[in-house]
Amino acid sequence: MAKDLEIDIARNGACSVVHVKGDIDLKTSPELRAAILDLFEKRGQERVILDLAAVPYIDSSGVASLVEGLQEAKKRNARFILSGLNEAPRHVLDLTRLTSVFEITQTVDEALRA
Repeated sequence: MAKDLEIDIARNGACSVVHVKGDIDLKTSPELRAAILDLFEKRGQERVILDLAAVPYIDSSGVASLVEGLQEAKKRNARFILSGLNEAPRHVLDLTRLTSVFEITQTVDEALRA
C-alpha cells in the first residue's frame, strides 16, 4: 500500500520551498498539484522550489503534475525548480526527456542561490 504524501511548505517572500516526502503517484499527485498551483495562482510566488530529496518514486501522473507546475510558472514568468532528485525519479525524467526542460539543482540551498 502506498504511503501518504507529506507536503511541507516554507514561504519566504516571493519564494516558496515545498518539501515533499513519499511516493508521488496516481493517489497522491492531485494533492501535490494543488499545492504547487496554489503557490503560483493564489499566492503569486515568483519562485517555487520543489524539494524531492525524500521522494523515492514518481509515476506518470506525478510527472504530469510537475509539468503542470512548470507550465503555470512559465505563464507567470516565475521559476519552478526541482531539487534533490533521487535515482528513480531522475530516471523517469530522463526517460521522458524532461531533465532538459526543468530547472534542476542538487540541493535546496543551490536552488535558493540560483
